[in-house]
Amino acid sequence: MAKKDGRKRHPRQREALPRDVPLRDVLRVPEGERLDLTAYDAAGTPAGPTGKAAGLAATAALAPRLADLQDRLYASSTAGDRRRVLLVLQGMDTSGKGGTVKHVIGLFNPSGCRIRAFKAPTPEEQNHPFLWRIMQALPQPGEIGIFDRSHYEDVLIARVRDLVPRARLDRRYDQINRFENSLAEDGVTVVKVFLHLSYEEQRNRLLERLDNPEKHWKFNTGDIEERSVWPAYQEAYEIALEQCTTDEAPWYLVPADRKWYRNWAISKLLLEHLEALDPKYPAGDFDVAECRRRLLLT
Repeated sequence: MAKKDGRKRHPRQREALPRDVPLRDVLRVPEGERLDLTAYDAAGTPAGPTGKAAGLAATAALAPRLADLQDRLYASSTAGDRRRVLLVLQGMDTSGKGGTVKHVIGLFNPSGCRIRAFKAPTPEEQNHPFLWRIMQALPQPGEIGIFDRSHYEDVLIARVRDLVPRARLDRRYDQINRFENSLAEDGVTVVKVFLHLSYEEQRNRLLERLDNPEKHWKFNTGDIEERSVWPAYQEAYEIALEQCTTDEAPWYLVPADRKWYRNWAISKLLLEHLEALDPKYPAGDFDVAECRRRLLLT
C-alpha cells in the first residue's frame, strides 16, 4: 500500500531465532530496509520468558547483575574511563516510558542515573538549535542516562503537526545521525528503544485512567485528539527508525502491549550492552599491605 510520501510498505515479520541469540539481535530494527510497523506484533514476546509470572521473576533475577555492572561502570570513571550509557525511550502516549523508568531503572542505584523527561521546548530552548537541550542533559562518564522522549520529538511531532518546513525537517535525520555518532566516539553507548504499542491497547490504558479517579491526573484530553492522527505518527516513527538506525546507535523495537515483557526486554537489553562494555574496578595506586599494617596500628 502506497503511503502519502510515496513510500511503499514492506512487511517484515521477525523470524524465529534460537534462544541463545542476543536479544539485541532479535529486537534490532534492520538497517537499510523499509519498515512497516504493522508487521510487528505489539503484544508479542520475542525471545522472552513464557508468561507474566516467569517474566517478572526473570526481570528480578537480572537486578544483581545490572547493579554490579553499574557499580563497576561508575568506579571505572574515577580512573578516567569516559564510557557511559544513554537509554532513549520513545513511543506513543501510554506506551510505558514512565513505567520503564519506574520498574527498570529502579533496578539501578539512583545516584548513578541521570533521568530527563523532555516536554514541549521552553522559550529559551526554542532560541537554540533543536539538539541544544539534549546536549545539556547527557550523562556524565560512569553514569546511566535515561531520556523519556528525546531529540526524536523534533522529527516526530514536528512532522505530524508540520511545525517546521519539510526541507529543514528532512535535514534533521542526518543531524541526528552525526550527533549520535559523535556520542559513540566520546564513549556513550546509545540504546534507543521504540515502545511499540497497539492502537487498541492505548485505548484500554486511557480508559483505565478515566475509570480510576486516582489516575485522572495522568489523563490529558489532548490524547484523544492525538489518536485521530495515529497513522501519521506511525508513519513518522517508521521514517525515523529507518533513517536513524546505524551501527553506532541502532534502534530496538520492543513490543509494549505486555508491560511485563517490556520491562524484561529493556532490562535485558541494558544488561547485554553493559556486559559488552565489561567495565573493571580500577586498581589501587597504593601499597595495600602497608596501608593495612598502618591502619591496624591506629
